[in-house]
Amino acid sequence: MRVGLFLEADSLDTLRERVAGAAGDGFGSVWTSNIFGLDALTALAVVGSQIPGIELGTAVVPTYPRHPAALAQQALTADAALGGRLALGIGLSHQVVVEQMYGYSFDRPARHMKEYLDILLPLVRDGRVKYRGETLTANLALSTPRTGTLPVLIAALAPRMLRLAGAVADGTVLWMTGPKTVRDHVAPAVTAAAEEAGRDAPRIVCALPVCVTDDPAAARTRANEVFAVYGTLPSYRAMLDREGAAGPGDVALVGTEDDVREQIEALAAHGVTDFVAAEYGSRERTRALLKDLLPR
Repeated sequence: MRVGLFLEADSLDTLRERVAGAAGDGFGSVWTSNIFGLDALTALAVVGSQIPGIELGTAVVPTYPRHPAALAQQALTADAALGGRLALGIGLSHQVVVEQMYGYSFDRPARHMKEYLDILLPLVRDGRVKYRGETLTANLALSTPRTGTLPVLIAALAPRMLRLAGAVADGTVLWMTGPKTVRDHVAPAVTAAAEEAGRDAPRIVCALPVCVTDDPAAARTRANEVFAVYGTLPSYRAMLDREGAAGPGDVALVGTEDDVREQIEALAAHGVTDFVAAEYGSRERTRALLKDLLPR
């Protein structure tokens, strides 16, 4: 299992510094979200082109605001700038964002994702597509240069989305999804879908808050404060409920070095291929433990 970092920054200079630090520490990947600050693909292309040797992933780019052909062109351009080191994570976002902020319909989101992938994946992989769905259409070819195979991962939690992640995409990227849910729900579903489709084993990228500390109760309380919004959004709330978690603090990986090491190693045993740490709290102590997990 590879270990990466989840990084956020409010400026390109700060992001560059943090990505450079992660690369210098030997982490295999860094991931950043696309919400209302920096555009993730643009920022990673600018910053990552100056820092070699580390995979750069989006977790995730929302689909609704961008036609899949436009996203394919942008992602391929960013991947070219990075020399083939981009991992494109995409997701539906949330009903409150899609309908109340962007003004799109959030009706039948799994249909939307299927149609989105039916356009995006051929363009990313072959450069051309001819497709007419119920809500999305495309008939075009791209001449954007390709530097290799660009992995496309989807934020998949519900059964239909997990089938898409395994059967047609390259895997899933998770957030606020605890170890029991990964073991009993996510990994079996996405792996079975890939096997049935005759595809390679999918990537399961699992991002969770991490804090190495001697006071786990305080760290869980702090996680509930820092990540409170994720306990209210329906898709994450469903995963927390499935886990039996009252809030984000209950899925955060907290405790001493030995405790957190054991929790991360359990994720590998449950099928996680890439663990992504969202450090909070005692960051220096947490980073030291994460570095100790890296291959030597």
